[in-house]
Amino acid sequence: MSSIHVTLPDGSRKELPAGADGMALAESLGRRLAKAAVGAKVNGEVVDLTRPLKDGDRVEILTFDSEDGRDVFRHSAAHVMASAILRVRPGTRLAIGPPIEDGFYYDVDADPPITEEDFPAIEAEMARIVKEDVPFERVEVSKEQALADFRARDDVFKMEMIADLADGTITYYRNGDFTDLCRGPHLPSTGRIKAFKLLSVAGAYWRGDEKRPMLQRIYATAFPQQKLLDEHLALLAEAEKRDHRKLGKQLDLFSFHSVGPGFPFLHPKGMVVMNELMTYWREQHQRRGYGEVRTPILLERVLWEESGHWDHYKENMYFTRIDERDFAVKPMNCPGGMLIYKTDRRSYRDLPLRLAEVGTVHRHEKSGVLHGLTRVRMFTQDDAHIFMTPEQIQDEVLGVIDFVDEVYSLFGLEYAVELSTRPEKSIGSDEMWEKATESLRTSLEARGMRFKVNEGDGAFYGPKIDFHVRDSLKRSWQCATIQLDFAMPEKFDLEYIGPDGEAHRPVVIHRVVYGAIERFLGILIEHFAGAFPLWLAPVQATVIPVAPAYEGYAREVAEALAEKGIRVEVDAGSETMKYKIRHAQTQQVPYMLIVGEREQGNRSVGVRHRRRGDEGSAPLDELIAQLEAEIRSRALDAPV
Repeated sequence: MSSIHVTLPDGSRKELPAGADGMALAESLGRRLAKAAVGAKVNGEVVDLTRPLKDGDRVEILTFDSEDGRDVFRHSAAHVMASAILRVRPGTRLAIGPPIEDGFYYDVDADPPITEEDFPAIEAEMARIVKEDVPFERVEVSKEQALADFRARDDVFKMEMIADLADGTITYYRNGDFTDLCRGPHLPSTGRIKAFKLLSVAGAYWRGDEKRPMLQRIYATAFPQQKLLDEHLALLAEAEKRDHRKLGKQLDLFSFHSVGPGFPFLHPKGMVVMNELMTYWREQHQRRGYGEVRTPILLERVLWEESGHWDHYKENMYFTRIDERDFAVKPMNCPGGMLIYKTDRRSYRDLPLRLAEVGTVHRHEKSGVLHGLTRVRMFTQDDAHIFMTPEQIQDEVLGVIDFVDEVYSLFGLEYAVELSTRPEKSIGSDEMWEKATESLRTSLEARGMRFKVNEGDGAFYGPKIDFHVRDSLKRSWQCATIQLDFAMPEKFDLEYIGPDGEAHRPVVIHRVVYGAIERFLGILIEHFAGAFPLWLAPVQATVIPVAPAYEGYAREVAEALAEKGIRVEVDAGSETMKYKIRHAQTQQVPYMLIVGEREQGNRSVGVRHRRRGDEGSAPLDELIAQLEAEIRSRALDAPV
């Protein structure tokens, strides 16, 4: 065969010489694309640009603009960093080095440990490797040969990884004098990596097991242009300023203590925000026909065996014994909801039955992954279980989608959607999973929503729709989820009487909107940089007298606001007014109300907004009405 034909993403066909690879295809499509190309997706598989194409292949040329392309680019950068580390620190043993969102890392075992003081030398060596512009070469060897090669290097981590692989061909990737165990794919050469930066070093257990050796995880990022790297580093600097752990302390919202690692303590101001979130939550659930329930935190082991959690989730659970019986602290609210459903005989006329629960759950997270409010061991889920007939699935799923959209719009949060399918560890039949997955897919398509399929990331009892919100820094957080479950109604023998007078099995939706509420609070702190909209702000107004003589009027103003439910404080300290205004702004108080002789005389206040600055004088009654309207509307801050 002297030529082949491949199909492009738009459905068009392209003729190429036999033996042509992805780079040849990119060059045939244009010099600009060839220059930007980082890899290819052939029949759904991401491969090197140097991989030969076959007649009939469906081919997409990948660039850095795609998620797959960024992964190829940054995986290659991880190899460059690893090879630079070995040049700077000979004898370092390498573990794994995958791409992650916005960057990559490599786990290493170095003696002495690598510190940030070593970063400039490593970056300088990386720059030399990039300048060498050596190709990334794929090498295939037998498993026996791979074990022998890494045994000769005394590389225990790679040897363990190879031993776990299936017998057959093992792949290496080589760039210059560096060879690493790797499936790939990679860039054509090191010269494509134009901009990079080492960011931090942290501890990480080998394979995430706290009983295994502690390694060092070197975090870094890379981009095809210096401009993109500079923009990213600016975002990282802004994110550091917004770190919810720092702001949580500064704003007196929450704390953590050594006696309870991973267990957050919410302070009075943090509880104000939490309670406002839950007031809104309850209003919306009542409007949508949910009944609120509460189930126990401790339940007997037999329940968790019946639900499937014992077999599929027990490593993340906490246990105790009461009266010689085994109990578990609940990691999820679902089994309790199933038991409530079973307390009465249900008819199809009772469905859909929507039960919501603000339930505290505990999950054993490894200490190395704990992170402020965003990764904890105790949290509150805004859970709900919707029991329905099979015919009601689409309407109920669409109702939850609309609910989530309304909530996230309130906070100015954009989101992307993923459909997560059956994981390896799961319960239920193939038919059940296919039916559930297709029901969710159909609902998303009916709403015209774009979504990505996340293979194998469903719950153990059913597929799910995940909502990944993007905050003001464009970072992604997985929050809301809609899980469709045919399995648990079967396990708990749930029934309803249909119009035919016979017993039928209901279907259950498990869903959260905020997700873990403490985590959502952490996200909001960073999204708003601590400057909550007025309705959420722990202190909504601070009254500042310009002199001690006007303290009495300041307290009168505060009482008038408090009578209308507005959260207000008086700053009657001895500091200067300028200091008090700066302090209120540091505490992100939305309104500062200045009172002096003129304001006392005409019952007004001088109004200063934390972002908009001086807004002039306003009669007290008018200001109160204005604040009440802004709080009632739950509006975001108007732009400056």
